[in-house]
Amino acid sequence: MTPYFEAHNLRKSWPGTRIDFSCSVEKGKMLGITGRSGSGKSTVLRIIAGLLEADCEDNRKTGTAAPCEPLVLRLDGCDISRLVPAKRNVGMVFQSAALFPHMRVDDNVGYGLRCAGMSKKQSRMEAADFLKDFGLEGFAVRYPESLSGGEAQRVSLARTLIVRPSLVLFDEPFSSLDAPLRKKLAVDIRALQKKIGFTGILVTHDINEAKAMCDIITVLKNGVQIWTGRAEDFNEGLL
Repeated sequence: MTPYFEAHNLRKSWPGTRIDFSCSVEKGKMLGITGRSGSGKSTVLRIIAGLLEADCEDNRKTGTAAPCEPLVLRLDGCDISRLVPAKRNVGMVFQSAALFPHMRVDDNVGYGLRCAGMSKKQSRMEAADFLKDFGLEGFAVRYPESLSGGEAQRVSLARTLIVRPSLVLFDEPFSSLDAPLRKKLAVDIRALQKKIGFTGILVTHDINEAKAMCDIITVLKNGVQIWTGRAEDFNEGLL
C-alpha cells in the first residue's frame, strides 16, 4: 500500500546535531515523533510545513561525483517539497493557541474559510456547527480572553481542521497545560481524529501522550531515528 504521506532525505544540521529523518504515514493514522529536548523534533515539523528549508546532502564534499539527494515530501501522491506553505494543504497546531483576541470564537474558527472566499455569515454558521465536534457548542460568540487553556487549544484545533487539511502537524500542543488536562485532551483529540479521520504527525516529549494519541511512534536522539514501531510496543528505556 502506498503511504498517504512520506518523507525522504529530510536533513538539517547545526552545531552539535544533524537530523536525518524519514517516515511514512497511512491515511487516517497518527505518527508520533518523540525524544529529548534538542533532538530535532520541531525542526522536522517545520520542514514538512515549509517553514524551514532542509539541507541538501552534497556527496561531492566527500569526494564522490554523486549529486545531492533532494528532499521528497509526498502527500496524497503529490510531491509538496517545492510548494510554498500555503499550497501544501498542511495544517499546524502550535504550542500556543495563538487566537485572534479581537475576534469571536466562530470568527477565529472560520478565519480560513473567509480567506478562501466564504462570506462572514456562512463562515460563522459553518464554524458554530463544527465546534460541536470539539465539545464547544455554545462557544461561538465568546472571545478568547474568556476561554480556559484547554478550551483555547480546542478552538485552535477546530480552526486548523475546518479547512480540511490533508495533513495536520501538532507541535507540542499541550505543553503549556497542566498534566490532568493534557491527559484529557490527548484522549479527546485521539477520539476526534478517529471520528473525523484526519492524518497527523504529533511532536511531543511526553511518551504517555504519544502512546495515547498515536498509531506509530518514532524516536529521535541527537537528530537520528533510533526506533520506529507501534505505539503499544514502545519501550521507555529508549529515551
